[in-house]
Amino acid sequence: MRLSELCGKEIIEMNNGEKMGSIAQSDLEINPATGEIHSILLPLTSSFWRFSKKKTDLVIPWKSIYKIGPDMIIVALHRSQNVIAERE
Repeated sequence: MRLSELCGKEIIEMNNGEKMGSIAQSDLEINPATGEIHSILLPLTSSFWRFSKKKTDLVIPWKSIYKIGPDMIIVALHRSQNVIAERE
């Protein structure tokens, strides 16, 4: 699959059906030595009009992806996997 095909897909949480965002809004954490994707970094915005001094990401491990379909990516997150990382 090409990155351009991946970009338009929505990320859906399998346990509650919640739409989390899209790949186009996120970053991918890639191992430079192997080229493997480790995780999806989905930006979280909780401030008015998305103006925030702190930027945080929801880290979705690649192993949490249940299915990649034609329009969406279904992920199965467990509470222990919900890692929120701050970035500059």
